[in-house]
Amino acid sequence: MRATLEVCVDTLEGVEACVEGEVDRIELCSALPLGGLTPSHGLMRAAAKCGVPAYAMIRPRQGDFCFNAREITLMQDDIAAAREAGLAGVVLGVATVEGVLDKDALEMLSETSAGMGRTLHRVIDTVEDRLAAIDLAVLLGFERILSSGGAPTVLEGQNALAAMRAHAGDRIEIMAGSGLKPENLGEIARATGIRSFHASCSVSVGVDHEIVGFGFSSSAARQTSARKIRDMKDVLKRLDLADQTRN
Repeated sequence: MRATLEVCVDTLEGVEACVEGEVDRIELCSALPLGGLTPSHGLMRAAAKCGVPAYAMIRPRQGDFCFNAREITLMQDDIAAAREAGLAGVVLGVATVEGVLDKDALEMLSETSAGMGRTLHRVIDTVEDRLAAIDLAVLLGFERILSSGGAPTVLEGQNALAAMRAHAGDRIEIMAGSGLKPENLGEIARATGIRSFHASCSVSVGVDHEIVGFGFSSSAARQTSARKIRDMKDVLKRLDLADQTRN
């Protein structure tokens, strides 16, 4: 399987950097510092025209992934908005307070998003049994699962990621994400056997306090870097070449 890179963005400039860097897929969000929330309809429409498959994060608030019935209804409406905007897919996940995936909620959301691509996000890193969660995701028709192996970063979770990849087999794609950069990407790929990756590919930029205004501090912000995307893609190309040589 060819190695692929998905990049998460929350601005139109981020989308443009993804196009310039030639990513394989975009995860479209708002509020990335909060872990990513549902993007605006306007950003969805713009991303749908960029030429790169874009998946909208469907997450109505920050915090845990235990959504109530009203929030599930909001998520269904947001999925409908992503469909209307012309996006390729959605990224979602729901858990219960008992620490398992919420099968009933995910069935409803899967039905709403029928015909669109679907990624199960890092909700899987919050559940007790990730292998059982993989089985449910397969049953519900998800394309892929984003995970750090239940750890803060992929480097710390690489053993768990390898186990998840082995359990998933060819049934569903396991995508590694959290703390990935060009310097460690090859190590993670070799240790886990995973060939699907997720990163922000962002760099720190200064923020002018006179421009920010409204009481916000002039703390550092981040923006997507096309150069960093290309650096990641170069590593993936080398991985593909090594795979071809072995085969």
